[in-house]
Amino acid sequence: MEQVNLMVEALNLTFFGMGFVFLFLTVTVFVIKFMSMIVQKIQKSASVLALDNSKEHSRDEMADELDEEAKFVIEQVIKMHRGA
Repeated sequence: MEQVNLMVEALNLTFFGMGFVFLFLTVTVFVIKFMSMIVQKIQKSASVLALDNSKEHSRDEMADELDEEAKFVIEQVIKMHRGA
């Protein structure tokens, strides 16, 4: 009779333990999906802002930002790389 009680307690503990783990993992999956949706919305709005900012700066303005000394240094590095 005592072995039957031990088996019932073991099965009871097993089912409650596995049920708790299943519940925890299910909640974790939904929380991660919810966080993913939030990050995607934030990323989408950030990319829209980046596109708006990039339209304001044209290629000519970026070319003007590069001064003559930097151009000379870049050319020399390219020549050294191709020569090696």
